[in-house]
Amino acid sequence: MAYMRIGDLLKAAGIIDDAQLQKALEIQKTTKQRLGTVLIESGIITERDFIDAMSQQLGIKYVDLTKEHIPTEMARILPKNIAKKHSVVPLRLNKDELVLAMVDPMNFVAIDEVRTATRKRISPVIAQAAAVDRAIATLYGNEGAARAIEDMRSEGGYASGSAATEAQEIVDDGAASAPTVRLVNSIIERGVTERASDIHMEPRAADMVVRMRIDGVLRRILTVPRDLMGSVISRIKVMSNLDLTERRAPQDGRANVRVKGVEIDLRVSTLPTIYGEKVTIRILNKSAQLLKASALGLMGEDLEKFNLLMNNSDGMVIIVGPTGSGKSSTMYTMVGALNTEEVNLVTLEDPVEYDIDGVNQVQINDKVGMTFAGGLRSILRQDPDIIAVGEIRDGETAEIALRAAITGHLVLSTLHTNSAISLLDRLLDIGCEPYLIAEALKGVISQRLVRRICPDCRQEYIADEEELERMGLPVDSKDVKIYKGKGCPNCYHTGYRGRIAVFEILIMSRKTKRMVAENAPRAELMEEFVREGHYRSLKDGARDLVLNGITTVAEMTRILNAVETD
Repeated sequence: MAYMRIGDLLKAAGIIDDAQLQKALEIQKTTKQRLGTVLIESGIITERDFIDAMSQQLGIKYVDLTKEHIPTEMARILPKNIAKKHSVVPLRLNKDELVLAMVDPMNFVAIDEVRTATRKRISPVIAQAAAVDRAIATLYGNEGAARAIEDMRSEGGYASGSAATEAQEIVDDGAASAPTVRLVNSIIERGVTERASDIHMEPRAADMVVRMRIDGVLRRILTVPRDLMGSVISRIKVMSNLDLTERRAPQDGRANVRVKGVEIDLRVSTLPTIYGEKVTIRILNKSAQLLKASALGLMGEDLEKFNLLMNNSDGMVIIVGPTGSGKSSTMYTMVGALNTEEVNLVTLEDPVEYDIDGVNQVQINDKVGMTFAGGLRSILRQDPDIIAVGEIRDGETAEIALRAAITGHLVLSTLHTNSAISLLDRLLDIGCEPYLIAEALKGVISQRLVRRICPDCRQEYIADEEELERMGLPVDSKDVKIYKGKGCPNCYHTGYRGRIAVFEILIMSRKTKRMVAENAPRAELMEEFVREGHYRSLKDGARDLVLNGITTVAEMTRILNAVETD
């Protein structure tokens, strides 16, 4: 490859001018980063501009790593530390030529180091930074898992490690740990790296499949041979203090680990199936930053109603929705906003998902009698101003919370129901009196999660008649612009990256409180909410997200169909 300075190359391509180059060079003196990285991170050029310039000016091929199958043995050709240091990943070997995917193919120091380490001729290709990072994690994670599986076989499925009360460090320690420990560590580290919310280990007739839920969708990651399945499950049980000998009954446990210095809480659940025990691990980042209301997806009228509920000094606000709809994130956002020096704020959680400075957080422990109901009674003797109950699971907890709300406390909680209005029937069903619900309830927040359109491949187009009808717009509407994701390496070609909540918020008025106390028909109650202007449906919120280019009509249809069929 002919040597050419990156600045001169980008100028020759007409992507930057002298002033932009000088600005980047000044920044580079401080950051000591490579010039291409400086230009991209400072917003002077895009990563796509950089890739196009490399391809056109130097004839370097661009590869989409999400479409490439990288053989596991590539990890043995190039050490992981070199790959991570220079953001490179080996793709394939053609005799003595190594095809190397690089973020910056003009990083000749990296090429020389890879050449020395591999003793191969290097043929660089260019790839996107996020795709290279993901490929490194996948390649070396899979290779580490494969090597651990081989070692487990040679050692007879050895399961090692003792339970720990403090966080265990998940490290890439090569052969220093037992193979079972290395395999489980690699799976957990992969889950954290991929931002998975859950890891599923599912026994089948021939093997055990490991899948991860990423942005709400399960993705198959790897398989574990059936003869090694017991060792993997035993290791997880040891980590989470579960009974190793009990295989016929479900068990629940938890473990604390640290991945790359970040503390992670794992909630572990086992379930006997016909092929063995299924294990599900919920991943909770305890050091994650609390969200702000706008980051949740609240905007416009919904944000105004949310702020109105936050201004209450007493009463009860309940967040409802199915499992995985983001209720806990919304409650933690409220707790974070209400946490001031002037109030005594106490939470009752199972488990404590985020550590919040200044908040008195109480962990449920059924083994010693610390239930939601028992804990709530104790909290009321602690002079609280605000109480956040992680979840209402029974009538006793609900009644204590409602009575606390009418005696001068602001109570926040969550409940599994399908919609905001169905909360009333749920509370009645578990034994709460209508007058008590009416007196205590200030508002209800119902929510669902939709996937965000990937910002890197978002495309605008004109909605057709069917899409207009789904959004509740006149089918003869002209030039209604909506968006979708084309699919790119940064989103695994799904067109989506990340999620955002859609809300339905009810504010209780004097009249609606009276109607609740009288147990009025739900249809009449809904008519009153609409008449007062205090009702905005999930469909309204989802439509706004579609028209604002945040999500798609398909995602809107998915959550609305779920509401109708639940």
